[in-house]
Amino acid sequence: GQFAVGTPPVTTPPPRRLTGTVGPAFSISMRTPAGAVARQVAAGTYRITIRDRSAAHNFHLIGPGVNRRTSVAFRGTVTWTLRLRAGTYRFVCDPHARQMRGSFRVR
Repeated sequence: GQFAVGTPPVTTPPPRRLTGTVGPAFSISMRTPAGAVARQVAAGTYRITIRDRSAAHNFHLIGPGVNRRTSVAFRGTVTWTLRLRAGTYRFVCDPHARQMRGSFRVR
């Protein structure tokens, strides 16, 4: 048999993924890698890819310890690595917050 002596290496699990999309029409969403609408996810580190498809909208994510947004004029893709803690996270298009909004829970 074999055995190892010493301190084991620290392994960090890879970040989980979510994808947020805004535009080109009046639509905004947050989805899992499988394409399902994100309603509830586990706490932890996430790599969140935002696809902002309109220069008339932005994507604004607000929750415990998080307040990130794209600008209204921005059109493109950006990736954020964020630690999501337990609670409710909201996402909105700031200029159209009444029409374009959503949320998900982190447990």
